Amino acid sequence: MIWGLKTVAIFDFWTFEHFLSGISIGTIAIRCNWKIFKKQFHINKEDIKTSFFHIILVLFAAYLWETVEHYLEIGIAGYTVEYWFQGVEYWANRIIADPLVMIAGYYIAKTQPSLVNPARFMSILWLFFHIFVFPHSMYLHELLWK
Repeated sequence: MIWGLKTVAIFDFWTFEHFLSGISIGTIAIRCNWKIFKKQFHINKEDIKTSFFHIILVLFAAYLWETVEHYLEIGIAGYTVEYWFQGVEYWANRIIADPLVMIAGYYIAKTQPSLVNPARFMSILWLFFHIFVFPHSMYLHELLWK
C-alpha cells in the first residue's frame, strides 16, 4: 500500500513531519559542515562539493530517530508510549520512505532557505498537536480516512 496507516503503508501522515524535519535538520547539517570545513580543514565552500557530507548527516539523524522510534513502538518505554505509537512502522516506510523524504527536505533547505523558519514552526505545531492534543499518533489519519 502506498498511503495509509504506518503499519501497512509506505507513506503516512507522519511523512509530512519527516519532510519538515528534513528541512530543519538539513539546515543544521549545512551549518555544521561549513563550520567543520572552514575551521578544521581551512577549506572554502567553493573548493569542495559538500552535498555528500550534508546528506550523510541528514541520513544519520534519520536512521538514529528510526532506531529509537522502533524501540519505543515495541514498548521499551512502557505501555502508554507503545499505545501512542499505534504499532510498528512498515519496514519500507522506516528504511526507505522516511529517510528519502528527509533528504527531500534537505534539498528544500539548501535551495529555499527562506522556508526553514516556517517549516520549523509548522513542525513544532505538528508535534504539539500530535503529542499533547491527539490521543495517539495515528489519530489524524483515522479521523480523516474512516
